[in-house]
Amino acid sequence: MTDAITPFPIHIGEAELADLADRLGRTRWPDAGTVTDGSQGPSLPAIRHLVDRWRDGYDWRNAESLINQWGSSRAVIDGLGIHFLHIRSPEPDAVPLLLAHGWPGSILEFRDVIGPLTDPAAHGGDPRQAFHLVIPSMPGFGFSDKPTETGWNAARVADAYIVLMQRLGYGERWLAQGGDWGAAVVTVLAHMRAPGLAGIHLNMVMFQPREDEIADATGEEQAMLADMKRYDAEQSGYMKLQNTRPQSVGFALADSPAGLAAWIYALFQDVTDSRGEPERTIALDHILDDIMLYWLPNTGASSARFYWENARGQGDMPGDPVPLPAGISMFPGEAMRLSRRWAEKRFADLRYYNHPERGGHFAALENPTAFVTDVRATFAAIG
Repeated sequence: MTDAITPFPIHIGEAELADLADRLGRTRWPDAGTVTDGSQGPSLPAIRHLVDRWRDGYDWRNAESLINQWGSSRAVIDGLGIHFLHIRSPEPDAVPLLLAHGWPGSILEFRDVIGPLTDPAAHGGDPRQAFHLVIPSMPGFGFSDKPTETGWNAARVADAYIVLMQRLGYGERWLAQGGDWGAAVVTVLAHMRAPGLAGIHLNMVMFQPREDEIADATGEEQAMLADMKRYDAEQSGYMKLQNTRPQSVGFALADSPAGLAAWIYALFQDVTDSRGEPERTIALDHILDDIMLYWLPNTGASSARFYWENARGQGDMPGDPVPLPAGISMFPGEAMRLSRRWAEKRFADLRYYNHPERGGHFAALENPTAFVTDVRATFAAIG
């Protein structure tokens, strides 16, 4: 076992890309369904359009070049190789910041915020608000290794991230940001009082409102509760399947690129601030880049199993308020939102709370300017 951090350049062979193109060309399409409003899932025209672009015009090498440009690296932690981006700021006093993605996100979810966060002076910002970025792929996601044993829940990932920050020499003082499962991991880090972790920022908070909060909800909170109810009733089928039988869908995700694309695109359709048309806010090639980080390393099944691991209950977060200084951004397209007064009951030291005007679940992709602004404001308030 080695503690080494090693360069990990990505280069996908032409044979793999040719196999993908062949599979896409032989897609067996379903019928169009009986509705056109997205209530049965992604429409046939939407996925045909995506696949057409994937086969003709999309260039994986652009994403591959970005990954390699941003310090693509690997470290073996707790028996697994963890792939991560490590982008150092040109500012000598920059603070280390961990950015944690979830499902079906990836390290490329942060593509548009890397420049402003690492080099604010080059993007019209204050050089005193610069960060060294560490952006890991979760185990079972992207080019990180796939777990071969049970137990890799949010708490175990948090432990691995602590080790990663220490190996990079960032253990004395660092910050963390997360959304989706990344928010769960970052919240666990805060509950653990991870060594050196000075504060966190979240663009999603995993919580369930109490009965008294539901009964006493304001108009704003009632709208939040309605969105949560709609998500649970109409849009959470993927989650319930992955919580219980991830392998059953895993075979299809491993074998069919069009099937994998539709499974992932459904989330972009449902939880972006785009009226069901995610290409309004996210470039289609960027969505394809994200899908490729599931197709190329064949992580459809292993990433789905992360839901099963956390549904076992062993990784449940404590019920006590989050103890470390925190900031929260509630983007309007996020289904799982909470009001400031609900947040203040769950965070012992809430330094920042904001409602950006637009954006949804994939905040850094949908509204990178607001994301950067809120991250900076949070950590300025923490000091």
